[in-house]
Amino acid sequence: MNANDASRSGDEHTYDYVIVGGGTAGSVLAARLSEDPDCRVCVIEGGPSDVGDEQVLRLRNWINLLESEYDYGYTTTEQPRGNSHIVHSRAKVLGGCSSHNTLISFLPFPEDLDEWVGMGCAGWDPVTVLPYRKRLRNNIVPVGEADRNPIARDFVTAAADALHVPVIDDFNRRPFSDGVGFFSLAYDPETNKRSSASVAYLHPIMDKRPNLTLKLRTWAYQLASDGAGRLTRVRVRYADGSTGTVRAERELLLCAGAVDTPRLLLLSGIGPADELRALGIEVRADLPGVGENLLDHPESVIVWETHEPLPPNSAMDSDAGLFVRRDTSQPRPDVMWHFYQVPFTVNTERLGYPTPPHGVCMTPNVPRARSSGRLWLRSSDPATHPALDFRYFTDPDGHDEQTIVDGLRLAREVANAAPLRDWLKQEIAPGLRVSTDAELSEYGRRVAHTVYHPAGTCRMGAADDPAAVVDPLLRLRGQEGVRVVDASVFPTMPTINPMVTVLLVAERAADLITGRPGPQPEGGER
Repeated sequence: MNANDASRSGDEHTYDYVIVGGGTAGSVLAARLSEDPDCRVCVIEGGPSDVGDEQVLRLRNWINLLESEYDYGYTTTEQPRGNSHIVHSRAKVLGGCSSHNTLISFLPFPEDLDEWVGMGCAGWDPVTVLPYRKRLRNNIVPVGEADRNPIARDFVTAAADALHVPVIDDFNRRPFSDGVGFFSLAYDPETNKRSSASVAYLHPIMDKRPNLTLKLRTWAYQLASDGAGRLTRVRVRYADGSTGTVRAERELLLCAGAVDTPRLLLLSGIGPADELRALGIEVRADLPGVGENLLDHPESVIVWETHEPLPPNSAMDSDAGLFVRRDTSQPRPDVMWHFYQVPFTVNTERLGYPTPPHGVCMTPNVPRARSSGRLWLRSSDPATHPALDFRYFTDPDGHDEQTIVDGLRLAREVANAAPLRDWLKQEIAPGLRVSTDAELSEYGRRVAHTVYHPAGTCRMGAADDPAAVVDPLLRLRGQEGVRVVDASVFPTMPTINPMVTVLLVAERAADLITGRPGPQPEGGER
């Protein structure tokens, strides 16, 4: 592998494939495409390497990576019905958000993929996509026994008894409609080291493949065309401030994520034409869907003080979760909770709530939020962060808001059940005085946060879908030789944490690019 932190200003380097973004999807593509020794692959990554970096590699340190030097730190616009102070952390390090997040790992539900097919995404059905799980290189296992904190174990017992849901040993064994248990994580339980996309896919091959080049600390800011008008070039800025161009002879593969992939397209003149002209950007292609359909998993928080400090063991301080299906006519859960073994008070403090010396919290989450937003450029200057308006809790039927209210109420039922209740001294936020639907909604929306799952901003769809940005082969509409491979292509949000879905998309994309056959379906994929 060739690793370059800088190049001379104005240099142009040529490869067969150029991957913009060395994150979750980009790591997979780099490993798969470079399996062919005659294929030259280059990855452009804005952050540093994660190799040997204990801050990144130790999973339990994830929370200290937020708003750090490893984070682009995108903010949100004013949210009239939500929390306007959310920082949408996007990882600035090799491995992307799989080097930055909690590595909670769920296969998508078959119904999630069925929705994609129903929106014109032929070839993304469960029978085609789910067998790619066999190709994943990440070590995905349920939280190790030694990491199972006693209070988390008691949360699982209390939730099962209070809400009459099953205890699930492995959430990835089969689809489920409700349940509680310890998550599956992409990590090594013996060392607490990440099995991120970079660790699983790139670290084993870095010193073995001379056809793979990583351009680290290299920021892509614009796509450019060749003499024939084909998008083949990426303009980049290196760590020393110099600039250059990287050219793809076969394809450009955009894997910069649901914020930076649409941002790069917009800066390159691909997006809503009138908005681009207003910023003085020459329009290359009028694609109104670029930046639209901004999706997320919003969640709120309810905090308790515990009687005493908790035992210290944990994988990453949010090791167990709960799923409930309120609408029994549907097969998938419609409320989710993470159980945190630390009091997550960054948003409650802003409202004047105290921070307990030791405590826990539950975070009611909207698995399939009906509110969606958009992303747009504030300026033609590539250094200016884009505007992110998630439009939280704006769906006209109030589904998202009611999910949070129901989630807060059900969390209290769990907290009142043995054996969890024996740990809890008092509810800190919002406190039992907040009890009506209106009060819970006001509190729940004002302290709402993100699970850092932006998606959908370059969604795929059928050829006759005017809002689709890529087709079902992930090809950028109207452009030859450019594909998008990251969470921005999601037409709808998967019910659960989406990292594994991104891995599956990338594994399938490698086959779409090379023409290799996919894995054979197995019995029971449905």
